[in-house]
Amino acid sequence: MIYSKLDIPKKECINLVESFFDILRDELAKGNDFMISGFGKWSVKQKRPRTGRNPHTGEKMIIHARKVITFKPSPVLRSEINHGSHSSKGG
Repeated sequence: MIYSKLDIPKKECINLVESFFDILRDELAKGNDFMISGFGKWSVKQKRPRTGRNPHTGEKMIIHARKVITFKPSPVLRSEINHGSHSSKGG
């Protein structure tokens, strides 16, 4: 889609997208938030250990502490998803 929209070589598009995801991955691995204005924010949250249950056996088990990635859409994106885009952008 980027290739057809921007009319740049496919290899450059692939490099651009892969570089973007490399940067996103690196920042999240460092524990940093990653925000794209008008789109949303990815964050790393620390979960504490807790007691849970095995859904198959019902047996109690410890769920270890871990990090999770969350995404919070921007109000702009949320509005466009819920009410449709009113901009003249896009195809």
